[in-house]
Amino acid sequence: MAQHRRRRTTALALGVPLALTAAGGLAYGLLPGSQPEASAATNAAPAWATATADGFASVDALGQNGTYGGRDGRIVTVKTLADLEKYATASEPYVIVVAATITMDPVGKEIKVQSNKTIVGSGTSGQIVGGGFFLGSGVHNVIIRNLTIRDAYQGVWNDKEHDFDAIQMDGAHHVWIDHNDLRHMADGLIDVRKDSTYVTVSWNKLSQDNKAFGIGWTENVVTDITIHHNWVRETEQRNPSTDNAAHAHLYNNFLEDVAGTDIASSYGNYSRGATRMVLENSWFQGFKNPVIKDSTASIVQKGNTFVDTSGRNESGGTAFDPKTYYAYTLDKTADVPALLKSGAGPRSSIGTTAGITTQAAAATTLTVAKDGSGQYSTVQAAVNAVPANNPSRVVISVKPGTYRELVKVPSNKPHVTIQGTGSSRNDTVIVYNNASGTPKPDGSGTYGTGGSATVAVEADDFQARNLSISNDFDEASHQDIANQAVALRTAADKVFLDGVIVSGDQDTLLVDTAAKEKLGRVYMKNSYVVGNVDFIFGRATAVIDKSVITLKKRWNGTSAGYVTAPSTAAGRKGILIANSTVNGDVSSASFYLGRPWHAGGDTTLDPQTTVRNTSLSAAIRSTPWTDMSGFSWKDDRFAEYKNTGAGSGAASSDRPQLTDAQATGQEVADWLGDWTPSAA
Repeated sequence: MAQHRRRRTTALALGVPLALTAAGGLAYGLLPGSQPEASAATNAAPAWATATADGFASVDALGQNGTYGGRDGRIVTVKTLADLEKYATASEPYVIVVAATITMDPVGKEIKVQSNKTIVGSGTSGQIVGGGFFLGSGVHNVIIRNLTIRDAYQGVWNDKEHDFDAIQMDGAHHVWIDHNDLRHMADGLIDVRKDSTYVTVSWNKLSQDNKAFGIGWTENVVTDITIHHNWVRETEQRNPSTDNAAHAHLYNNFLEDVAGTDIASSYGNYSRGATRMVLENSWFQGFKNPVIKDSTASIVQKGNTFVDTSGRNESGGTAFDPKTYYAYTLDKTADVPALLKSGAGPRSSIGTTAGITTQAAAATTLTVAKDGSGQYSTVQAAVNAVPANNPSRVVISVKPGTYRELVKVPSNKPHVTIQGTGSSRNDTVIVYNNASGTPKPDGSGTYGTGGSATVAVEADDFQARNLSISNDFDEASHQDIANQAVALRTAADKVFLDGVIVSGDQDTLLVDTAAKEKLGRVYMKNSYVVGNVDFIFGRATAVIDKSVITLKKRWNGTSAGYVTAPSTAAGRKGILIANSTVNGDVSSASFYLGRPWHAGGDTTLDPQTTVRNTSLSAAIRSTPWTDMSGFSWKDDRFAEYKNTGAGSGAASSDRPQLTDAQATGQEVADWLGDWTPSAA
């Protein structure tokens, strides 16, 4: 039972206007009368004050958990250059609302923004004229949104004398540039230089400039950048030019060179040096040399459209799978021009674009219904609409129905509840049928055990309630492939499963942690778990309380199995089954309570299962523990306490029982520690 783990993913990218829904809507213009230092950014703050990034800017790295700007600081409104510079360069976090046209003095001035800042325009009134912003080495967690930054042009088209950019970063990380109008500067509109990384540039208008967007100026290959839903028009070069980027993901952009205008394109997207670029579902209109690459660089193109273009259009080499790093959903390429013309650049207020309300992700509750009566028709679409690094609870309310889909809650979307609204947990079912040996559609191998999960939870403080999660992989028809098939995988802390059914055959419920050294607690109550082989397994600190564990015959009708397979790290609590019932329509004395899983042959593990105060049917063997893969259960931690029923038994060397004194240290509260689960 090998364990397959993917790199943690972190983000959001769901169609238009994703940068909007990820932020919970752009409620710019709601604070025209607010005063500097007027309010604290709390959970009740406007949506744009608590907005967080998608794409690479949402990935946890370099000690930074995604990009959320000045969310933890005060909201201040500025109308003068002095106030803007005062707050942008301060050491404290701030949400800075620009509510006027601010002219830089001298021309070309770039304010040196410090870490933990959100700079956001109020409606369309936030404008910076004659200069811009500079983010230096080590500056991180910065959001620049909904601004117009313009007119530092000094009269020389290919200006070699002035470096007057709209936004320049040299060695910064975790930066989100979103819904801005950047135009007519003296050098470039955006420069991402000198190992700047974990950057997302989304929903911007870039226009009327010689150099639109340069990335690189380094021999190091470290930059990770996402560029999506940008409208680039009337620019000559660097659209963008991407030099030595480790991962450059470009999707749903609109590059337009209008015939008969003064500005003509020389090239579009350029992959240089050691760059690995993935370019998806973008629209190129009238561009010369729309996509080009160096011999040393890579570009993988998927789903792009080229209209009236000429010259080089290149691809080649290998790149990467962006979904290894974060979740995103592509808009249709044909929709991109209209989408960007209406949705890019600063927004005046909350509204609806392309039929999707920008307020959706800010709501406390998101509704899912297969019949279209909810906000979303799939559970994953609702998960995608949750803001990355959301600070407070989001409830995904799922109407009755069978949802045949894969659902993943990434690590940067905590405080999510998925809740069925039917009269019973049988009314709302999330189901799929991947197994460990199921080939992936892209031909890159098989899913592996962990990757087979119907629902995968990697975010802390997750809850599921009043629904069923199932893996209905047909073992009888697919004995040719590895048949571990997970229904629910958790790899997070403080996971509360309340009134749910988790059903499958082999490896039904995988209770994992984000890493071997990380704590991951799971509390399941008033629920059912159904399976036959190792169907409650993993290294988490997991409690099954006041629940029913249903034993199931194997695919060929035989009765044989194992309830638990813990792979607990030494010094941690493993699996506790308490105050529950173990039964099922299987043969007597055919199931073990558990066996020790030393994942990967790891001898440092100390697997633990305790079963206490639980009714055991006659299906449980009189010697309820057994060895696994050469590891003896007697070398690990397996015990019972005061179980009842036909399958219970007296203490012996093959059936260890806790003493009363030992049992006082193996209560539910001992497993959960400082966490008291409560419905939310």
